[in-house]
Amino acid sequence: MNEYVERAQQYMRDVLDGTIPTCKWTRLAVQRQADDLLRERSEEWPWVFDADLAARPCGFAELLPHIKGKWAREGRLLELEPWQCFIITTVFGWVHHETRLRRFLEAYEEEARKNGKSAKGSALLLYMLAADGEHGAECYTAATTRDQARIVFDDAKAMAERSPGLRTHLGVAIMQHSLTVAATSSKAAPLAAEGSTLDGLNVHFALLDELHAHKTRAVYDVIDSARGAREQSLLWTITTAGTDRSGICYERRTHVTKILDRVVQDERVFGIIYTLDDGDDHFDPAVWIKANPNLGKSVQLDELQAQASKAMAMPSALSNFLTKRLNVWVSGESPWMDMRAWEKCGARGLGIESIPDGSKVYMGLDLAQKKDFAALTLAWEEDVEVSTGTVFDPSKRADDPAFYKRQLRIERKWRVCTRLYLNELAVQESGNAHLAGWARQGYVVVTDGALTDFDCVADDMRTYCRRFDVQEIAFDPALSMYFAGKLIEEGLPLVEIAQRAMFFTPALIQVENLVLEGKLQHDGNPVLAWMVSNLVVKQSKFNELMQPTKERPENKIDGVISMLMALGRALQQDTGSAALDDFLRNPIIV
Repeated sequence: MNEYVERAQQYMRDVLDGTIPTCKWTRLAVQRQADDLLRERSEEWPWVFDADLAARPCGFAELLPHIKGKWAREGRLLELEPWQCFIITTVFGWVHHETRLRRFLEAYEEEARKNGKSAKGSALLLYMLAADGEHGAECYTAATTRDQARIVFDDAKAMAERSPGLRTHLGVAIMQHSLTVAATSSKAAPLAAEGSTLDGLNVHFALLDELHAHKTRAVYDVIDSARGAREQSLLWTITTAGTDRSGICYERRTHVTKILDRVVQDERVFGIIYTLDDGDDHFDPAVWIKANPNLGKSVQLDELQAQASKAMAMPSALSNFLTKRLNVWVSGESPWMDMRAWEKCGARGLGIESIPDGSKVYMGLDLAQKKDFAALTLAWEEDVEVSTGTVFDPSKRADDPAFYKRQLRIERKWRVCTRLYLNELAVQESGNAHLAGWARQGYVVVTDGALTDFDCVADDMRTYCRRFDVQEIAFDPALSMYFAGKLIEEGLPLVEIAQRAMFFTPALIQVENLVLEGKLQHDGNPVLAWMVSNLVVKQSKFNELMQPTKERPENKIDGVISMLMALGRALQQDTGSAALDDFLRNPIIV
């Protein structure tokens, strides 16, 4: 094993055992690589890790000089830190076992300012131009302005000017606005921000700098679409946090967090985020390393402390300190659910067909006709066997099944199953690449045409009301009053619930607590998990009431809303019944 892979793997060990303080997303990125290294090759997993290919860009980078600051004055070469070795070796080390083409086609890297991203980006630009073995390689830097795009390019140009070997051995020619390699007909250049001017590109490598500052998605989309003719093109985004949660940067960040949380499977995208964890004190120097992996190297503690003091004294400086120096996205909305905790609450074999007939059930209904889902959630309480460990019978042989005995106890848990309905046109036009697959696997009921068939939903509701003791069906009258009216006439117990913060605040808190305490079980529907991960909470600054919402239209949350309506009503009734029972057992009469 070479030194760069060794540095990377030592970094992985230090992260996973807590030696290096890191945030949740960094640990999950490291754990993903650790898990991948243990996977056996198969048709579903055709990738192998090649340590020599992983090390090549690292060795190349450390031949290049610093071009800014005291290290440039001292004539020092770049020295990659272990965390940088981890990122580079992971992205470049995985290849297809037959074609030897790279696994990762996109890399998303998010960290605070001054962590050496420009120097590393410049080194990668030069490597992809001159040392990746690609003929006709078109390599670009892109940002919101040409001046911003030139930052990384100009650093790469200065490195090339101070590295005679690039010119003599690799044939790099240095021009005012580009770098070229005549032998392979390759070039590198900065790009203007206007996406409309970028047509005709054939991108081998593109480095998008400060993606959070892009006002539109035009540049990203044009570069992404310009990679189709390449077998192993690489789109690399390096950014800090921002404030626009509706933009392309936060969209890519959200996709990465879903990959790391194992909600979405995308083996061709690498992502790592250096930021603070929820609940960390922004002004505690002990947590700053989580967002600044180069703390003590290119990031100085005293400078951070000065910025923190300014942010404490001047509220107007707080947002800049959080986004630029701690890589914290600033917004009035925050993710609702810990997806690891949600995943642990999945129960194998749980489904509507497994609910005992006659069970007391609460239902929540959220309707939509065109692009949103219609959702129906059933919630009920049930006694569940829970394993407390395994005991061994020494009187039995080890190969005797009776040698092992599980210890069980009975716990009362809330259980939920959600039915999701969507019309076939919405499935075809969805930007979610997983949706068609989920529909084929039966996780979504697909109805014919361009409108979701409410009769299908109504038939299911009638069936469940015949099978179970349905207490209430909570629904939003703003969306389904006519539909509900007909079912009320049939005797179904529908209850109007306006989707306001006053109702949702206790439901959000109670359901989250049930998940964190392991007192809720769900059927493992991946579409519902995706919706749970999409839900963010907007909290009022005046009365602390909470409203569930989504950050963009394509982030559907309909299934979660129906679950919150069902459980919100069920828990509300359960709390009232418990209080009444307690009073009857212990009456206080004055």
